[in-house]
Amino acid sequence: MRRKTLYLILAAAMSSALGLLAFSCVKASASDSRRYDFPDIFDVSYTPDTLHRSTGWFTDAGAWFGFTAPEKRGWVNGFCGPFSLDMNRREWLAKSAVVVSPVGADKRAEGKDSVCYYPGELVMSSAYGDGAVGQRLNFINSTSALLSVENSTGRPLSYTGDGWVAGTRFECRGNTVLAMNPSGEVLALSFIPDTEISLTQDNYKAEAPERGLDHILISFFEDKDAFNAEETAIDSILANPEAALQANAQRWDGYISKTLRTDMPADYDRIAVKAITTLISNHRSARGGLLHDGIIPSHAVGYFVGLWAWDSWRFSAGAASFDPELAKNNIRAMFDYQLPDGMVVDCIYTDPAENNARDSKPPLVCWAVDKIWEATGDKDFLAEMYPQLLSYYKWWFEKRDNDGNGMCEYGSVDGTLEAAAWESGMDNAIRFDDAVMVANAPHKDAWSMNQESVDLNAYIANECKYLKKFADVLGEPFDAPDHTAKIADYFFDPERKFFFDRRLGDRSFVGDPGCEAYTMLWTGLAKPEQVEAMLPVLRDEKKFSTYIPFPTIAADNPKYNPRGYWRGPIWLDQTYFAISGLRNYGHSDLADEYTRQVFDRLDGLKGGAPIHENYDTHTGARLKAPHFSWAASHLIMLYHEYGK
Repeated sequence: MRRKTLYLILAAAMSSALGLLAFSCVKASASDSRRYDFPDIFDVSYTPDTLHRSTGWFTDAGAWFGFTAPEKRGWVNGFCGPFSLDMNRREWLAKSAVVVSPVGADKRAEGKDSVCYYPGELVMSSAYGDGAVGQRLNFINSTSALLSVENSTGRPLSYTGDGWVAGTRFECRGNTVLAMNPSGEVLALSFIPDTEISLTQDNYKAEAPERGLDHILISFFEDKDAFNAEETAIDSILANPEAALQANAQRWDGYISKTLRTDMPADYDRIAVKAITTLISNHRSARGGLLHDGIIPSHAVGYFVGLWAWDSWRFSAGAASFDPELAKNNIRAMFDYQLPDGMVVDCIYTDPAENNARDSKPPLVCWAVDKIWEATGDKDFLAEMYPQLLSYYKWWFEKRDNDGNGMCEYGSVDGTLEAAAWESGMDNAIRFDDAVMVANAPHKDAWSMNQESVDLNAYIANECKYLKKFADVLGEPFDAPDHTAKIADYFFDPERKFFFDRRLGDRSFVGDPGCEAYTMLWTGLAKPEQVEAMLPVLRDEKKFSTYIPFPTIAADNPKYNPRGYWRGPIWLDQTYFAISGLRNYGHSDLADEYTRQVFDRLDGLKGGAPIHENYDTHTGARLKAPHFSWAASHLIMLYHEYGK
């Protein structure tokens, strides 16, 4: 079928004879695809060589490359890029690999260009005196994006590249132009066979006969051998582009239909779709040391192009309902590097030499596996994971329980406090300000902080609950420690009416009220009377019931810093734990009120701004990394639980 969104954009552009309409995004009302209900889902406008930095790309399907839309002030008649998203090769391969122009067309209609980012689709239109050219970009798989070009000018179309990276070499292979980057990466531009292609030393030119719809496949490979292996698949896609586009549409409609409820406000639906788009934009296919597909924290920041353990557990929990296979592989990728003693390492990369095995991360993986189990009923996946999950669970008691009392501590392999703080995931939290490291004899590779952490032990108890559930489903034994029964009283301070870490030795409570206590509510481990005792502090607007609720420490703490990473700002996982925890104890109305504050007050959340790593407690301003999977996952969960 003809692609309706481009048709509508083109139709608007073709009205030039009547005075062409100025527009940005046009809803494709003639289409039944849900994606067109969410125009301008993100603003990814960026023309390379402008002074500011790009804050995100259009990417999909596990691809290691992405594109941006050209800016008005630096307009290019083509999508900008591609950009290589590998952590060690982040660069623009071209300002625009495919610039489109009608041959001999009348003068451009100034100011009549438009772009729009729908979920899984980037579109643009360029107007001329005698018609318009509409372009539409969809990822077909992890190596190829299909550029569809509709042309109402009645003239042939010319294609060429602009701003190639220095040293790019060109080769023509039939109807495919190979642009070979000095890094060894290869960009393949494949045209319909009747297109005339010519090469110069530093560029290519392709001219297609006049037709209303044209297609170019843009494919990106690590090297020439990888291209050779996929050449037949490229020809197959170009031979039947409509089938590939239909598969793309079905995939995205599936994501949306599996996520959206029928009883939510439209702007809350938009937030959920933004969260889906964030997770899928951060999907990366298996490559190098990443042996399974996974979801990275943020494609927009180079140092986040890897997989972290507790990040991965969260991402899998968020994606389980709409892409369970990706959620499964995201977990498998981390367990590919499980150590013989059961430890799951902190983070892994395409280059295994860069992996960090100095520490682990908080155990949330059984929770994520249960989300997948509930979504799929895949008993084989449970059976595959159970031995590894049980081994990881036992590792905590073997290597992170200094005095053998069943209460564990965050720690490290190398004995450093830095790595132990990383293991907590809350790198600079105030509760660790006075911590010191102690050796866990007889092991030479096991050290703990000198404090037992309430959140860690709540996570472990939660994992125990799910492991017992899996064991029952599989008919397997559960032969591991269970100290769940004593956690609530052990970590609750009846004087300050809050949960705290406890120091080894004298068992004194550590620090000031902080977000680690929320975990006791989320896991349901807190006693009802303890939650009621906590409520005045949780509802205090000067402490935790702030403009955006539930910061990492009480907002009136002298150490509170609105931009202090784990010393003040809002992290949406922690806010989710608190809100979901209140719901666990019958405070659904209050949980809904706090959810509305999150949805209605976070800067740019209902517009085209990316979802960020964390936010300012008092203003909702965006902080740290954009396009952040962690925040997106918990927004999906807040959306699902709202009103229930």
